[in-house]
Amino acid sequence: MPNIVVVGAQWGDEGKGRIVDLIAEKVDVVVRYQGGSNAGHTIVTNGQTIILHHIPSGILREGKLSVIGNGVVIDPQIFLEEIERLRAAGYKVDEENLKLSDRAHVVMPYHKQVDIAREEKMGRNRIGTTGRGIGPVYEDKVARRGIKVGDLLHPESFSARLRAVLEERNLYLTRVLQKEPLEFEKIFEEYIRYGEQIKGFVTDTSKLLNDLIDKRKSILFEGAQGALLDVDFGTYPYVTSSSAGSGGACTGTGVGPTKIDMVLGVAKAYTTRVGEGPFPSEISGEIGEKLRESGGEYGSTTGRPRRCGWFDAVSLRYSARVNGITAIALTKLDVLSKFNKIKICTAYKYRGEIIKDFPSHIEILKNCLPVYEEIDGWEKDLSDVKDIKDLPYQARAYIDRIQEATGVPIWIVSLGASREKVIFLKDNLL
Repeated sequence: MPNIVVVGAQWGDEGKGRIVDLIAEKVDVVVRYQGGSNAGHTIVTNGQTIILHHIPSGILREGKLSVIGNGVVIDPQIFLEEIERLRAAGYKVDEENLKLSDRAHVVMPYHKQVDIAREEKMGRNRIGTTGRGIGPVYEDKVARRGIKVGDLLHPESFSARLRAVLEERNLYLTRVLQKEPLEFEKIFEEYIRYGEQIKGFVTDTSKLLNDLIDKRKSILFEGAQGALLDVDFGTYPYVTSSSAGSGGACTGTGVGPTKIDMVLGVAKAYTTRVGEGPFPSEISGEIGEKLRESGGEYGSTTGRPRRCGWFDAVSLRYSARVNGITAIALTKLDVLSKFNKIKICTAYKYRGEIIKDFPSHIEILKNCLPVYEEIDGWEKDLSDVKDIKDLPYQARAYIDRIQEATGVPIWIVSLGASREKVIFLKDNLL
């Protein structure tokens, strides 16, 4: 059984949790490798809608081990609330089937304060963060002033570290952002309690994962957000603060690249984006609103309406290149059933010149116009389709054109939110 990375091939919200849940049945371990509670993976199973923020989607599969890697940033309060919601929904979550890296960094109260205050201060130039402190905690990690999960298990050293870091953060909050300072004792006592509650889950997950691979156990690496939000290869500065691409699977888990066998990119049959930043194929007006409502395009974490547009083959070709995507899972094809004409963006136009490669300079991308191909829609319900041969010929033509325009084969097509609403176009790659 191969070790697989599942990565979002667009700007996030592609349905990765849904695909991970599907593949988790075939693997032994599911590990989340980056992001934090700003991510929301939604899975519909047995009539229940489950939204996961920290915990890998594999937790919904009995007998699977779920691991949260060192590249994830943990909000202990949200993490514990998530465990309780899963248990209340009837799922097993305990120290046997869930492990948390001792190297994962912790979201502290001052990270959230800084995040929200910065967005307010930036006004029109805001990045569009969720306000959950994710950027500031990654910033502290790189600046070597972060606090890790393992620190919460050692009160004396945690106290000294928190006191030093909080002094600096309070100066920034009060003098730069004009906010009230935070109290040391309150934070210390709260987070020591969190440490007591989570300590049974905490371990050296890099060693654990490599030991399991040596025993020929198969690993599914689950990313959050999407490749176009990657801190290095996304639409910087309108990006997340971690390595959301496939490379993050290695740095975020401590598993070397020679142990990865396949990269599966998840993409919607159209394109969406949350927050600020360039979006060449974005649709405004009535058609854009129709696409949003048909697809239920509202953030699972924030509830914010997503910006919607036609499928962008230029950006997906780029995602495939920088992430080594070997196959695509195409989600929400059924949403397009309400349109009699569908468009694919196959190139951009910038100052009269046709561009077929995704620009690295943000100002160029902001001023690119989409070059579209128009394709006939099918306007037929796809909810009962079980085989590729049963799809309307227009839908099959649309799938074929996406494969041709991106240069990547489509392996899975999703036709609805529930587990069974999928068809496989290729022989089982697992």
